[in-house]
Amino acid sequence: MKKLQKKQAGLRRRHTRVRGKVSGTPERPRLCVTRSNSNIYAQVIDDVAGKTLCAVSTLGPEFKASGKSGANVEGAAVLGELIGKKATEAGITEVVFDRGGNLYHGRIKALADGAREAGLKF
Repeated sequence: MKKLQKKQAGLRRRHTRVRGKVSGTPERPRLCVTRSNSNIYAQVIDDVAGKTLCAVSTLGPEFKASGKSGANVEGAAVLGELIGKKATEAGITEVVFDRGGNLYHGRIKALADGAREAGLKF
């Protein structure tokens, strides 16, 4: 159990460090990514107003219609395209990327690339 606690503490420490540098504004909101072993959640947040502007996850009906799994890179890329489309429909073109303390690799990178392909700039 000590190994798991050490891993969680590292994730918390990295997330705190990232959040100290990254903040969303009404002009350029924050694209926040949360990852578990089996699912990914992405939301666009205006930190000044404290509101979530749009959100998608691998548990939502839009993603389930794609037939992909949230536990792999292909599913993360599809989820990135979904959040990009939702954000552009809401009138958002630029965001700041909050990787949530996770390394920019694998599913996190695939989600970011998918969002860029859908038209988001960051």
